[in-house]
Amino acid sequence: MRRERLSVVANEEVGPYTLLRVQRGRLETGLPGQFFMLEAAGRVLPRPMSLCLAPRGELAFLIDPIGPGTRALCELEPGHQLHVLGPLGNGFDLERERPLLVGGGIGVAPLPFLSEALGSPPAVLGFRSHQHAEAAALVPNAQVCIDPTLVTELIPSGLDVFACGPEPMLEAVRVVAPAAQLAWEAPMACGYGACYGCAVEIGGELRRLCVEGPVLSAA
Repeated sequence: MRRERLSVVANEEVGPYTLLRVQRGRLETGLPGQFFMLEAAGRVLPRPMSLCLAPRGELAFLIDPIGPGTRALCELEPGHQLHVLGPLGNGFDLERERPLLVGGGIGVAPLPFLSEALGSPPAVLGFRSHQHAEAAALVPNAQVCIDPTLVTELIPSGLDVFACGPEPMLEAVRVVAPAAQLAWEAPMACGYGACYGCAVEIGGELRRLCVEGPVLSAA
C-alpha cells in the first residue's frame, strides 16, 4: 500500500451518487473488493471507498454523500487534491467458474471493477428508487429491481455469488447462497487494523473488516 496526494480529474453525478475520478499516481489498483482511504483537505478522518473503475491512469470511486466526510469528497472539483491510501484489505477470490454479481444500493460501488476482472458476468442489483438505480449503468449485464422487490428474489441457484451491500441484504444472501463471497461495510478510521473502529460481529465473532475483510466467505 502507498499514500499519495492526488489530483481530482473529474466529479460526475450518477443519480444521487458521485463518481469521483482521481489521478492514479503510483498507486496499484489492487484486487476487486479491496478499498482505499480517501482524505479530503480539512477533514480529520479519511473515508474508506471501494475502487469502482480503473481507467488508464485513474482511480474512480462511487460515493454516496450521506455525511460531512463523504459530502466533502463529493464537493471536490477538478484540480483539487486529496490524500489516498491503498489498496487495503482483502478482495474477492476471482477463481470461480459461474460468477454472479449481487449489489444493493451503494454496494454496487466495487462491482464495475469486479465485472471487468471477471469478463462481464451477469449481475442482479437492488435499489430503493429509480434515481438510485441509475448507478446500474456502470455494471454490464445487470438486472435491476426496485424496492419493495428484494434483490435476493433474483438470485438463481448454482452460481458463484459475489455480493456487496447493506448488512440485512448480505445476511439474506447468506441464506440463499451459503458459498457466496460477501463484501461487508463498516466505518473505518485507519484502514489497517490499528484503531479497531471497523470491528463487527459476524457469526458470533468480532472481525476487523479492514484487515480480515472487507470480503469474507458467507460460510
